[in-house]
Amino acid sequence: MKLSKPLSPLLSLYAVGLMLVGSAAPSAGFDLDINDNDSIISGMDLLAHGLMDYYEGTKYGGTVGMFSWPYYWWEAGAAWGSMLNHWYYTGNDTYVPLIKEALIYQTGENFNYMPSNQTTTEGNDDQGFWGIAAMQAAEYNFSNPTGKDEVGWLYLAQAVFNTMTTRWDTVHCNGGLRWQIFTWNSGYDYKNTVSNGCMFNLAARLARYTGNNTYLDWAEKIWDWTVESNFINTTNWEVYDGADILDNCAKITKLQWTYNLGLYASGAAFVYNYTEPFNTSQSDIWLGRINSLVKTMDTFFQSDGIMYEAACQPSGVCNTDQRSFKAIFSRFMANVAILVPQTEETIMSYFKTTAPGIAKSCSGGTDGHTCGLNWNLGEWDGKYGLGEQMCALEAMSVLLIDTKPGYLTNDTGGTSVGDSTGSAGLSGANLDTGSNSLTITQKDKIGAGFLTAVVIGYFLALTWFLLV
Repeated sequence: MKLSKPLSPLLSLYAVGLMLVGSAAPSAGFDLDINDNDSIISGMDLLAHGLMDYYEGTKYGGTVGMFSWPYYWWEAGAAWGSMLNHWYYTGNDTYVPLIKEALIYQTGENFNYMPSNQTTTEGNDDQGFWGIAAMQAAEYNFSNPTGKDEVGWLYLAQAVFNTMTTRWDTVHCNGGLRWQIFTWNSGYDYKNTVSNGCMFNLAARLARYTGNNTYLDWAEKIWDWTVESNFINTTNWEVYDGADILDNCAKITKLQWTYNLGLYASGAAFVYNYTEPFNTSQSDIWLGRINSLVKTMDTFFQSDGIMYEAACQPSGVCNTDQRSFKAIFSRFMANVAILVPQTEETIMSYFKTTAPGIAKSCSGGTDGHTCGLNWNLGEWDGKYGLGEQMCALEAMSVLLIDTKPGYLTNDTGGTSVGDSTGSAGLSGANLDTGSNSLTITQKDKIGAGFLTAVVIGYFLALTWFLLV
């Protein structure tokens, strides 16, 4: 996170408009016809407006790209991915200047989403979600950066991936990324599925977009390691949370989160779509994997067909981060439905069943369209936050996937400019840690350790709660 700077005149005017809209009389949720695109778009516009109520970058003293406390930097990256989806599927360009500025502002000195004020606490998964947002921007042909000192969306995604590859750790557990980048952060000794899933997802997308098979090799390497480590159990196709290196990843934490399944299903879909034209035997293997992962989706849908976060929602212990996971899952399962048409009917059936519950849930707050966490009550559950708005918005966007032609590549109209060596050759970059010549004080280390320790403590308590 960079230090805050004065808002541009455009953003100042936008902030005033946002306040004026927010002061209008509240509506009472929204009616939804899942067979009417205009109805879906109208609902999504309301949800996007509610999401942006949490944005700090248009407020005095706020930081561009960041959302209000307690939403961490990683979730901001995921939220901008949600807003990209809103723009892409609805055609509403209201937020385009904000999306573009946020994605550029948070890149860091070496254009790899390692901004100096975040790197004391930044993890591999945190960096990964910003990289995935940049990759989305390239695939959607989102308005390209044009500043003298700016680089393209593709370059940013490549730079994130390149710094991740330097952290691939074969000393412990025969490979894989650690959760944390820096030794002083709690979780440094943990290898988690989401960090490796982000790297896998980026590798798969970069292979398809650029046609460079080095990325494909990496995607296969990461997949094989994940399966060999039993983070993905290919007997029942459950996708688990991770394991500690202190016992060489022997004891798997078997919590299942929506976004882990989504990351790997999406990455597999990009590999399948890329390889299908020239290597059908290889693509057939990936198709089998995708079909197996799609069958595992029912883990995250209740008996009434409504999506939920199975590991924490029934017990009411979802933390701030976990309340956004369904958003990422929804976006990634849309990837699968688009890239692997054989899966579309099954995936869409889940989201068509869930969508009416979302519309009824998003009826709270002073604006009348604040979304809750629980979508099967037929009304707002009293929960609210950035994560809740993201989840509702992303799940609704899946209903519109047939209105768009699909994701672009360099050969099909993508215009983003990249560099396969992005970040790696820039002076001052220590690729082993991804740092930007940081000056880290003992106070910084203690503060970073405390923040991550809180997350670890919660995680361990949740694991105990669910397993006893």
